[in-house]
Amino acid sequence: MAKSDRNKELAALFLGLVTVVSVAALISGAAFLNSLLPGGLPAGNIVAACILCAPAGAAVLLSPPRTPVSYFSIAALVAAVAWLPVSIALAGNLLLNFAGPNGDIWQVQTVCSTLAAYLALAWAAIRRLVAWRR
Repeated sequence: MAKSDRNKELAALFLGLVTVVSVAALISGAAFLNSLLPGGLPAGNIVAACILCAPAGAAVLLSPPRTPVSYFSIAALVAAVAWLPVSIALAGNLLLNFAGPNGDIWQVQTVCSTLAAYLALAWAAIRRLVAWRR
């Protein structure tokens, strides 16, 4: 295995750890989630964005270049990175408090972004395992 492949796998593993820690923080309701960052953005919003961005980033790292899985992984990463700015735009505030139909649009956007990120990771990981077994 080439050194660059090993480095990508280690980076993907780190992103997996970021995902697990972020999910654990949200599930546990960690006190720091309500802390406001400079500019007024709650830390919990950044943690939620990590739950989308980290697995999509790991999928990009694990995908062979110029393959359908790499293109899908890149699209999932773009959707994940766009999740927070689009959410803020839909809510009209940094706290992501929604009113009216924008809340429904946000839910669909969140589900689609989440599914894309984790589907990309699963696809890339399975492809990587199959290639490794050969």
